[in-house]
Amino acid sequence: MTRFALTLEFDGTPFFGLQRQPHGPSVQQAVEEAAQRITGEAVTLASAGRTDTGVHALAMRSHVDIAKDIAPFRLMEALNAQLRPAPIAVTGCEIVPDDWHARFSCLGRRYVYRIANRRAPLTLERGRAWQVAQPLDADAMHKAAQALVGLHDFTTFRSAHCQSASPVKTLDRLDVERDGDHVLIHAAARSFLHHQVRSMVGCLALVGMGRWEIARMAEALAARDRQELGLNAPPHGLYFVAAIYPD
Repeated sequence: MTRFALTLEFDGTPFFGLQRQPHGPSVQQAVEEAAQRITGEAVTLASAGRTDTGVHALAMRSHVDIAKDIAPFRLMEALNAQLRPAPIAVTGCEIVPDDWHARFSCLGRRYVYRIANRRAPLTLERGRAWQVAQPLDADAMHKAAQALVGLHDFTTFRSAHCQSASPVKTLDRLDVERDGDHVLIHAAARSFLHHQVRSMVGCLALVGMGRWEIARMAEALAARDRQELGLNAPPHGLYFVAAIYPD
């Protein structure tokens, strides 16, 4: 049995998230079925993180165990052929030690959230960025974001359906920058709560609109109450960017 590490890029629009779901298609299901057609084996895909319906990935790290003798490049090419026309691409494939695990060996996860801050309708980015027509103050958003960096109880920014054992997480980075008519929010942590990034982005957008004062972000965090959440950003602006592993 050989363990292959895969790097996946996908458009989450047609999927009910990365993880297998009983009520609709998922990225995991698509990759597992493609691998089974290639190898004739029942294959299970494990991944560094989970994504909600409509969330995208630039470089999701996953792994599969396969008994068939096949080279990594051939497996990657075969998977990509089998996955067409689904919006999933295997951009990397390598053999890793048996004790390497896409989820449990991961030391950190990075996301970026894209806001298209313009009035004109989206064409190329429809379904791939959150359009906010009202001008956003990215500097104010960045200042407010710094109150969330560090070790905190993130109950306010946690989904009611979150399965994490504890709401306490360490947020390593939450930076906001403007790039033309886009506002980009970069988030990094060892792990995140369900909806945490989208919830933080929604509240930061309220700051950018001037509907929240900068200090209110810290107040919402300190409340440790989901009722204090101002806004949950939609999923289609969120991208899984990278999974970090030991050298």
